[in-house]
Amino acid sequence: MTTSALKTAGAPDTPGSPDPAAPAPPSRLRRELRAVHALVHRDLLRLSTQRTHTALMLIQPVLYLFILGGGLAALIPNSTLGVGYQTYLFPGMLMMTVQTPAIMVGIRLITDRQSGYLRELLMAPVSRSTLLLGSCAGGTTVAAVQGAVLLALAGAVGLPYDPLLLALLLAGMVLASFTITALSLALAVTLGRPEVFHMLLGLVMMPLLFLSGGFFPLENLPGWARSLAALNPLAYGVDLLRRGITLRVPDQAAVAGLEWFGRQPPLPLEAAALLATGIAALLWAAHRFNRPE
Repeated sequence: MTTSALKTAGAPDTPGSPDPAAPAPPSRLRRELRAVHALVHRDLLRLSTQRTHTALMLIQPVLYLFILGGGLAALIPNSTLGVGYQTYLFPGMLMMTVQTPAIMVGIRLITDRQSGYLRELLMAPVSRSTLLLGSCAGGTTVAAVQGAVLLALAGAVGLPYDPLLLALLLAGMVLASFTITALSLALAVTLGRPEVFHMLLGLVMMPLLFLSGGFFPLENLPGWARSLAALNPLAYGVDLLRRGITLRVPDQAAVAGLEWFGRQPPLPLEAAALLATGIAALLWAAHRFNRPE
């Protein structure tokens, strides 16, 4: 889908009196849905044409999983983590895989604004919020697709290829991808300058990743760091994936992750908190994005 496809969604080709034989123009809801579909389709086309870029983004988590995980597996006994270290590391690597394409959505929004492409999109007969929703849906889809590719390595870390287990992991990645994408968009519409955006990411992304519980148990951190982890969306994503594994493979139960006031929250409440964070970020981004430039 191109920009022209968005511009002509639901709009008549020529002015003048309506032709009785011509089909009725689509309703507003259908027009908005078409715009979201066009933006998701655009991101999927970009993913399919940038195979080298996609492969390079998958290399880092794979290297961490097999080099770092394989090296430390011999040093860390299973009794310390409840599972082998590679199995413990797997949810964190899934989260690392989805975070990069999700964050790229915010960077792309800023570059689209600077290049003038965003101004062309805003000429489409749809609301600004719909365009932002389409960007969020596209980023979420691309991130989840890339994470699903890494799921093929589940057997290599001792996990069964159980359809329900894979579905739980995929659902957790979709939820985490949505939240990270929404937060990235909220930052993009707030900051506006790519230099500031990149600088902020450089400052916070690695600390957030290490505070996610993906590399080591959160219970080994000092109290102030555990409090920060309770505010970290990546920690909720990792914990959802790890607890999904525990549901289907009880003998692969790892040490406890996130805690609220000294107790582990129920799984549905944890998922609801992650979803609420994503919705709040997307609403804030839509509020800022709807302001006239």
